[in-house]
Amino acid sequence: MMSSRPYLVRAFNEWILDNECTPYIVVDASIQGVQVPSEHVANGQIVLNISPAAVKGLVIGNSALEFSARFGGVPMQVFIPLQAVMAIYAKENGEGMVFGSEPGSPDPDDSGKESGGAASDRPNGRPTLKVVK
Repeated sequence: MMSSRPYLVRAFNEWILDNECTPYIVVDASIQGVQVPSEHVANGQIVLNISPAAVKGLVIGNSALEFSARFGGVPMQVFIPLQAVMAIYAKENGEGMVFGSEPGSPDPDDSGKESGGAASDRPNGRPTLKVVK
């Protein structure tokens, strides 16, 4: 079967917006193909506001999420393979979903080794989340 992640990301994004909240995503920046501003990556992760007020041209396809946004006044096209989306949640109350690994997705240990070892810096090689306020 196809991955359920793109469908869930689209659904949670719509649900968060319908409840007049701000959708944020947590991205594993060590996954191959992720194009995000590297200066904002911390511990191999980046948290992005994907609300209509923050981004332009948001497309959540079946294999990737992409949009254009400004970071420190500098415009950038952001491209995120959906396997790199670790969580989607509402900024205001933390409601949302954290994604686990799915069959057929790359092992977090393998992706960290390919991209310079961000995953190997963590004791067990698994992604971590922290609350951003």
